[in-house]
Amino acid sequence: MSSGTEMFVRYAFPPNERGYCGPSDTGALLEYGRSGAADAEFRPVAQAFTGAWPYLQLIAAAAGITDPLDARVVEAYWVGNELLDQVSPTALGTTMEDLFRRSVGQFSKLALGGVTNGLAHHSFHVFCIYPWVGLLGNERMHAHALNVLDKCRVREARVVQIADGLVTVESQPLTFDGGWLALGPAVREVTNGEVDGPGQDGPRPLDDLAVGDWVAVHWDWICDRLTADQRDALRRYSTHHLAIVNDRASAPSLGATPD
Repeated sequence: MSSGTEMFVRYAFPPNERGYCGPSDTGALLEYGRSGAADAEFRPVAQAFTGAWPYLQLIAAAAGITDPLDARVVEAYWVGNELLDQVSPTALGTTMEDLFRRSVGQFSKLALGGVTNGLAHHSFHVFCIYPWVGLLGNERMHAHALNVLDKCRVREARVVQIADGLVTVESQPLTFDGGWLALGPAVREVTNGEVDGPGQDGPRPLDDLAVGDWVAVHWDWICDRLTADQRDALRRYSTHHLAIVNDRASAPSLGATPD
């Protein structure tokens, strides 16, 4: 397994590159990932990711791990593993309420419903905390909201072609039919992850990536190769939070603008 620092950089770089979260100096973020800096040195950079960092702290505390950048903790948040089962719904709810009050001053009904059965996983933050699900019913915002949800989630994808330093993958995109958020038929996309390039514009390329490999994709970047267990975990936790969104008992306001 990669170090916690390198793994965090691989998954956090794509949204940081777009200015959605984390420090403004994306170059510094990449340099930490490439240099293999000690987790303690990287901590102030990771703390600037005000969305992800509270989850890492929560997972580490529940598991009795002193370092939130421990690789097991970082994997639990971005991909998923057994550490998530140790985080109580009460602790998750308290953390999310504190986070929301600091950032937007209120806790949406959709988010409050999701906390009941949610887990401290990135898909929970995307589907149950971010406001984009609530914008799916907005005619003007629908297409943009669906695209953000699809790209912002970490998704499993299979490598189908490697040519000219570019990697084409196949994955199932999110679809929305007006009342149900689901995974559609698989489509192909060209990622920004360069196999043969120097990696100067993104995380270091993965070694020996091959057609048929399963990878994790965040926005348009390949973050890491997935083992069979990691692929199962990513699918299981993502599906779990999609089910929360689609459960009217937990999320009665799907398709409505969050308050």
